[in-house]
Amino acid sequence: MPPASPSPAPSPTTAVARGADGRAQVLAAAAELFTRDGYAATTTRAVAERAGLRQSTLYHHFASKDAILATLLEGTVTPALAHANRLLETAEPVPGARLWAMVHFDTGLLLGGFSNLGALYLLPEVRGERFADFRQLRCELGAAYRTLLTGLDGLPASELTLRGELVLGLVEGTVAVSRQCSEHATETVCLAVADAALRLACGAGCPPERLAAIRQAARGLSG
Repeated sequence: MPPASPSPAPSPTTAVARGADGRAQVLAAAAELFTRDGYAATTTRAVAERAGLRQSTLYHHFASKDAILATLLEGTVTPALAHANRLLETAEPVPGARLWAMVHFDTGLLLGGFSNLGALYLLPEVRGERFADFRQLRCELGAAYRTLLTGLDGLPASELTLRGELVLGLVEGTVAVSRQCSEHATETVCLAVADAALRLACGAGCPPERLAAIRQAARGLSG
């Protein structure tokens, strides 16, 4: 009897998978399944099937399910931290402009990512040692947000940590909210979140005329 022909790889089941390379296919599929079905309930076999790949191909790109999650998590923070560091090296034309520019960028980054990855931050598994690099990056991003807040008048130093975490939490929670209000364009959401962050951050308040000036100056920082 002739040997059986190897079974073909399953076909991709998502639009992202069909147009992406193997690594990106895995990340897109994992993001969808982790946020929809839960991390613990999702197997690497399920991720491979969703990506339209053999499980052996998945392991060519990632050694484990933890490695996939770590890559997804770090991918949401690394570009934001790099942008924050660029802004911190830039002179601020108007107090609050760098913060507005940062929130606008970070919100767009999260909205443009795979699924609602911000929801993964709360997974109990993320507290484990395997995800220490992500937690360190997240701490550095929080510190950058606090530094961006220091130029705002009327904000006591004792409140910087709290206000920074509140602003960062506002940004990270945007994806879940925006998916419930999907009629709004991404840019509309980014503008609204950046404005809301300034109102939240300004201890002395942020009247419309001041916010308009900050927004205009921040546009210049974004180039």
